[in-house]
Order: sequence, then C-alpha cells, then structure tokens
Amino acid sequence: MRSHLKARTRLILTGTAVIAAVGLLAGCTGSGAEEDVVDQGTSNEENAESGDTVVIGFSGPAADHGWLGAINSGAQAAADSFDDVELKVAEGTNDPIAQIAAVEGFVNEGVDAIVLLPTDGAALTEAAIAAMNAGVPVINVDRVFSSPFAARATILGDNYGMGVSAGTYICAKLGDNPDAIVAEIPGIDSLPLTQDRSQGFADALEDCGLEVGPRVAADFTVAGGETAASQLLSANPQIDALWNHDDDQGIGVLAAIESAGRDEFFMVGGAGSLSAMEHIKAGDSVLEATVIYPSTQAADGVALARLIAQSKTMGDLITPSIPNRIVLDAPVVTADNVDQFIDLAFE
Repeated sequence: MRSHLKARTRLILTGTAVIAAVGLLAGCTGSGAEEDVVDQGTSNEENAESGDTVVIGFSGPAADHGWLGAINSGAQAAADSFDDVELKVAEGTNDPIAQIAAVEGFVNEGVDAIVLLPTDGAALTEAAIAAMNAGVPVINVDRVFSSPFAARATILGDNYGMGVSAGTYICAKLGDNPDAIVAEIPGIDSLPLTQDRSQGFADALEDCGLEVGPRVAADFTVAGGETAASQLLSANPQIDALWNHDDDQGIGVLAAIESAGRDEFFMVGGAGSLSAMEHIKAGDSVLEATVIYPSTQAADGVALARLIAQSKTMGDLITPSIPNRIVLDAPVVTADNVDQFIDLAFE
C-alpha cells in the first residue's frame, strides 16, 4: 500500500502537474568538458527513505459531498503510507471561525506543517499567514487564499481545464455538426469554480464552431441534479450532448433522464466518482465519459508537507525545490481508459 500510494502520488505530482519550473542540468567549461551546474536536491530514493517524524495538521470542510469525503480519507491514507508522518486531523467544518481555531490550535501544538483545504479561502487567509509567520509551512489545497504569503505551496484542480476537456470531447464527436444542441448542467452558478468550468466549456466549444445551448444550474446534490435535469429535458425535446459538472449531482441527472425515457444524446460527467465510472464501464446509460477533478489533492498536500518539513525536494525535477503552485490535470475518462482511473474514483 505504501509503495503503491507513493508511486501514484509521484505520478500525479510530476506526470500530470502543470509546474512552472525549468532547470539547467549541465553546462560546458572552457575546455569543453561538462560539469553539473546545479545541485539536484534529493532523489526519489532519498525521499522514500524514512526521516525524522513529521507532525502534520490537516483541516478540511465537512464531508457533505462524496468528493470531500475522498479528500479527507485520501489525506489520512497518504499519512498512513509514511512511517515518519503523524497526522493530526481537525473535525471537518463549514464554519470558517471553527477552521481558523483549528489552524491556531495546530500552531500552538507546534506541528511541523499544515495542510489546509479552507472552507473559504479569503476567510482563512489571515490565519494561514499567521501560521507561516510562526514558521509553520502551509500547504493550500483546492480553494486558494487571497494572499501569496499565506502558503508555502498550493495544490489545485483545474476547473477551467475541466470545462475545456469536456468541451473538447464533445467537439470531437459533434464538431462536424454546427447545429448540434449542447446542453449544460453546472453546479452552483455563484461559485468561481462553476464560473471557471463554464467558461472553459464555452471556450472549447467555440473553438470548433459549437456553443452552449440550454443550461440549467443545479447545486451539487442528487436532488438538485434531478430537478435541474427534469427542467432542462422538459423544455428541450432534442439534445445532442450534455455536460453535467458534478458526478454526485449526476446521480439525480441520470435518474431524470431515465424517468423521461430520453436516450438521443450522450452525457459527459465531472469530478470522477465511482458510480460514474461504473456506468461508463458498463455502457448502460447515456453517460459515456467524465472529466477528472482529482480527489487526491489533500493526499498530495500531505506528501508535499512531508518533503518540505524534512527539507527535501521533488526528485523528478532538476531545480532543487518544491514548486509553489501545482495545477493537476483534468483528463477525460471513457470506456477505453476507465480501468486506468477507476482506482482513483471516489464513492
């Protein structure tokens, strides 16, 4: 389990991350002989070796959504995979004041690092800055702080990229039909993440001559997805493709589609739930693809916190450092590649 999770984490961090880091491996001397001009930091082998015990505080929102539950369990699983990590977990909460208190508690306890998925990035910014000023590195997950001084490293999913991936997939199937009707069921429209996903989707469709047609927002819940889909379907007797932003609300979306007896279109999901991937693998519904929004972000945060606290670097980079910002990929899962991703799916 430990070696598998480490290998998987390294793959996510170095194989699919968008990292703005460039290093020079070697240079030439006046005589033409090559010499190393950078210290490459610690290797993967050195990083895997057990070091001084690191105490990491972890705080995230309440697990009222399948993706958030996977975030929390992933953080614990990552910590358990290292014999030199002790994870202190604060109770999940959607109350910024309670989460601020948890961060302050971690600092007072003298933890070596904090991994924080803030219920509200702006509200937690000052507490994170205070932790950083106290010498406790903060790894920010998913929801960004409003100051660059609040985190040593930030790990994000790619919301705009999700929309681009969904739109690109639909373009590949419908791009030769400029009259295709492409529908959209987003999550909560007032959230920046929803706005980013919708913008990426619209931009990708525009690139192939398509546009977003009927659109009804849901709220990331099963009930909300069913209500939104029922509305959309009753108002639109013909649809060619549908992108639903979230696989949890997608359970309700699929229920509405089945109830309406509609199957003239295909659907793309979002986030990467186990339920969605099982439907994709079975080919038993209109859902034929989903776009990953990694639920491994907090696990990656724990792995990075360990390296930072032990003064190690990312072994696969030439530059001897830990990047300040990592944006994870948003790949499309289909029947052709679902077996590669299903072990990372959340329930």
